[in-house]
Amino acid sequence: MIQQFIDRICRLFVVLMVVSLALMVLMVFGNVVLRYGFNSGITVSEELSRWLFVWMTFLGSIVAVRHRAHLGTDALIARLPLAGRKLCFGIAHVLMLAICWWMLKGAWQQTVINYGTTSAVMEASMAWLYASGVLFAALAGLIIAHELWLLVTGRIDPDRLVSVSESEDVPPPGVAHGGNAANATANAKEHA
Repeated sequence: MIQQFIDRICRLFVVLMVVSLALMVLMVFGNVVLRYGFNSGITVSEELSRWLFVWMTFLGSIVAVRHRAHLGTDALIARLPLAGRKLCFGIAHVLMLAICWWMLKGAWQQTVINYGTTSAVMEASMAWLYASGVLFAALAGLIIAHELWLLVTGRIDPDRLVSVSESEDVPPPGVAHGGNAANATANAKEHA
């Protein structure tokens, strides 16, 4: 149930990121054309583009946590026995949960502090900008806690304990390349 919620929200975030990027391109390009071609511009476009970029970055980070796409190294972890990989996975997830907690606490404080402050051009509450950090910390913490729960209950696939791949051509274990896990396994064997 939690996994389905996380998957649905990540699909929604991907759509929101595409819309945000499209709006940013339209606003910035439109503003350049208006400035050079007509000696005018849309004043809100620069500030709104910055806000969309911040939100897009945090939404993308949530999706990256879900798909385990953040940078990492497996030089040591991949060589450990299963118990060692589980231990390192657990320690890493506990540390990431602590960082999510600190980020949630700090972002929430900034959101509250800046609630009455408005942006220069849009005159919108700056709390909306800092809320992106709150959303990231809460949802990333949920994803990480869910993976930790799967580890503790013994329901995590051992292939997911090491998720870093050496090449961009070879997807991490459990990530389909071309539609299904069989294709991912075939592609991995081809590159080996």
